[in-house]
Amino acid sequence: MSVDAPALRVSLKNLAFTETTYGERYAARFSPVSSLLGAKKLGYRVIELPPGKRAWPRHHHYVNEELFVVLEGFGSFRLGEKTIAVTEGDVVAAPAGGAETAHQFINDSDAPLRYLAISTMEEPDVTGYPDSGTFAVFAGSAPGGPRANRSFEHVGRLADKVDYWEDAYPTCGPRRADRLDVDGQ
Repeated sequence: MSVDAPALRVSLKNLAFTETTYGERYAARFSPVSSLLGAKKLGYRVIELPPGKRAWPRHHHYVNEELFVVLEGFGSFRLGEKTIAVTEGDVVAAPAGGAETAHQFINDSDAPLRYLAISTMEEPDVTGYPDSGTFAVFAGSAPGGPRANRSFEHVGRLADKVDYWEDAYPTCGPRRADRLDVDGQ
């Protein structure tokens, strides 16, 4: 069995893209770059947004950091509560953190918006979606990594939070204040 060796160079002019859409608002073309180069700790991919589209809901990563280089076109970049115009040659970042680092590209132009996304590939990662009150947990493969390698993936609503001890000891009845908390205090 032979395994293809990683490329020493990849041309952004000759990438193969996969298209995805979800509803009226989300559509994008993606091309992996990191897997072609054999990268392990950083993920790279080129993303192209058609006019009027976004690739994903506004989100933030508690673990992974991202950097984006606008290659072609122009649009908007949201970070936290701010929105800025971006155009070819601009570089923006989304540090790891909470809702204050929630980010999203929006192509509000009449031409494609293409950018290079570079991210750390740490796992497990928790991704928050502040506009919908949901979150996702990824283990085995970071967001953007091979889904087939994930040992755990869960999307849930923050409103569905339960107490640490809930249902842990069903015969003990409801949790009482005098019982130990999670940290043993």
